[in-house]
Amino acid sequence: MSARALDLVRTWPVPTVAAAVVRLDGPPGVPLVLDSEGPTDHVFRLASISKPMSAWATLIAVEEGIVSLDDRVDAPGSERADDEPTRTLAHLLAHAGGYGFDSDGPISAPERTRIYSNTGYDTIGDHVAAAAHMPFAEYLAAAVFEPLGMSSSRLDDQGSPAKDVTSTVDDVVRFMIETVQPRLVSPVTAADATRTHWPDLGGIVPGVGRFDTCPWGQGVEIRGDKQPHWTGRANSEATFGHFGGAGTMMWIDPATEPVLGVVALTDRSFDEWAADALRLWPEFSDAALREFAGVS
Repeated sequence: MSARALDLVRTWPVPTVAAAVVRLDGPPGVPLVLDSEGPTDHVFRLASISKPMSAWATLIAVEEGIVSLDDRVDAPGSERADDEPTRTLAHLLAHAGGYGFDSDGPISAPERTRIYSNTGYDTIGDHVAAAAHMPFAEYLAAAVFEPLGMSSSRLDDQGSPAKDVTSTVDDVVRFMIETVQPRLVSPVTAADATRTHWPDLGGIVPGVGRFDTCPWGQGVEIRGDKQPHWTGRANSEATFGHFGGAGTMMWIDPATEPVLGVVALTDRSFDEWAADALRLWPEFSDAALREFAGVS
């Protein structure tokens, strides 16, 4: 057998790292940690891995009837051309709403291009908070963290739903099993969240590159046929997940047997070791797939 996949994370140029490889298709609601490395109870800033969790809370709000995916979320005072689609909550969840990365408002019509947007997710948080009559951080905790037992996870009241959740590997694993074996939303909603929306859109994965087709689900990136990519070369096109600017990454590959997921959290900004990360993360991912799913 090849060397233990998680031995590779010890070589990463970061002060602190914790990681796990998880089987996600075992007994209902119970992830099986196949291997782990580092302090899995250490609290890290997730950065953009916050987005899948914020999206899940939003989908819970949809199922509760608090908001609708068809809700209009145009910026206040913005104008819309007669032939332009209404900018909706669904657009923002899939980065198809035309908001810039950190812009004050839309910079493009919806459904024109995939623009990865923190602003879009902050707008989602504001929309849910207004409809629920509570801060989004409070809603996220009540809807996702508490029922999943994510006791070390937190978003401060003034924090961004796009990038400010803090959590542990142990808690992220609890969230990962929810995306595969949902308890908080219906299986239909979970499947819809992890499929591609507006599949023809091209765009940029920040820090990785531009792609003629840039598939995205509701809160999660879909690997598709992107090359190069931050997941493994052996990951299937159905792989979904996210990475974060805090040097964090998480993916789930529903096409493997068993269904595998990996999470690795660090405390070094992605920008400070991006070239290394885009080499080391795929190396680790491929090693995990070989070791635990026999994928070469």
